[in-house]
Amino acid sequence: MYFCVGIKPCATIFHWDVPQCLEDEYGGFLSPRIVKDFCEFAELCFWEFGDRVKYWITLNEPWSFAVQGYALGTFPPGRGPTQAQPVKAIPRHRCKLGAPTICSSGNPGTEPYIAAHHLILSHAAAVDIYKQRYQEHQEGKIGVTNVAQWYEPLTHTKADKDAASRGLDFMLGWFVAPVVTGDYPPVMRKLVGDRLPQFTPEQVKLVKGSYDFLGINYYTSTYASNSPRKPGTPVSYENDQDIAVSSERDGVPIGPKGGSDWLYIVPYGIYKLLVEVKKTYNNPIIYITENGVDEVNNTALTFSESRFDDTRVKYHQDHLFYIKKAMAEGVDVKAYYVWSMFDNFEWGAGYSVRFGLFYVDFVNGHLTRFPKVSAIWLMNFLNKKQVTLKRQAQEENFGSVKRLRSSEA
Repeated sequence: MYFCVGIKPCATIFHWDVPQCLEDEYGGFLSPRIVKDFCEFAELCFWEFGDRVKYWITLNEPWSFAVQGYALGTFPPGRGPTQAQPVKAIPRHRCKLGAPTICSSGNPGTEPYIAAHHLILSHAAAVDIYKQRYQEHQEGKIGVTNVAQWYEPLTHTKADKDAASRGLDFMLGWFVAPVVTGDYPPVMRKLVGDRLPQFTPEQVKLVKGSYDFLGINYYTSTYASNSPRKPGTPVSYENDQDIAVSSERDGVPIGPKGGSDWLYIVPYGIYKLLVEVKKTYNNPIIYITENGVDEVNNTALTFSESRFDDTRVKYHQDHLFYIKKAMAEGVDVKAYYVWSMFDNFEWGAGYSVRFGLFYVDFVNGHLTRFPKVSAIWLMNFLNKKQVTLKRQAQEENFGSVKRLRSSEA
């Protein structure tokens, strides 16, 4: 039915859902055996759905999967330096926070890099299959989506500027540099050393250029400062970067806070990020595959009151302004996706926050949903009823947007 109204699906092949049997058999993405199994699954998707799906994303946020799954242990498979409670089933109507994950003893100094290496090889091999066997007659596009925050130097010193650059290399460059250049960023080679896997000459040929577009998920920014490792500090993904991050400078937040602890609203960050990607990675075609802000799930609000998400309206207005500014400077942005259409179970946060354009009632048993003001605004924007993108001086003034009246919705 979606074809009848002009909707073109964009399908993600892997969003962190490793079959348990493969995890049990050989350790999932810690084993090179995963590449073959991933390719078989990807090809099944191309075969079954390629006549309708014309945009493919091989991996969604491999950074999140590698770091939170293998360095911090906060996401499955929960391999990290500490132990946590086992996962417990929590009924939807009672769940405010996500269930804690199993956190078994891993090696945060090696396993994130090993898993990431196999993720990249899986992506590249799947792209090769698509281009060799399906793309010509299915006429689709294929790429990979990475999450990135902008790293703003805490001070104007060269040390902090270099630290901010390292932060971006260890987050975005870790996965983008290989598909553009055929290898990891030089700073990662220098700091991680022989713990960072090598690509064989054959793998370099496979990986380099394995995309039609690059997806970017952007939500927030952070300050970065130089913080060299002290002697005796254990090696780990986090310690390898020699940086410290902060949401404040001299006690002033980098931006207004969203519903989640990690999300600060910094629209200019997406502009700086896009310009940097253009400069560093040969101006690739970019799809903004996720961009959004959440609010705390306030159960004291009535359904009518929950509709007024003026912060979200301003968030998208300001981010679209800065995307347009980047495009005016030559950045090749071709698509923009809002996260998310509906309120959902937001990973470790569960139902404690809401990202949706549509409100979902998780209590009444029917998942009743209705549009928030942001959904009406976006509809009007897309229908060219509201087309002016006025910049709010966000980096100088965190003033809130006047609440929209219900008659305006």
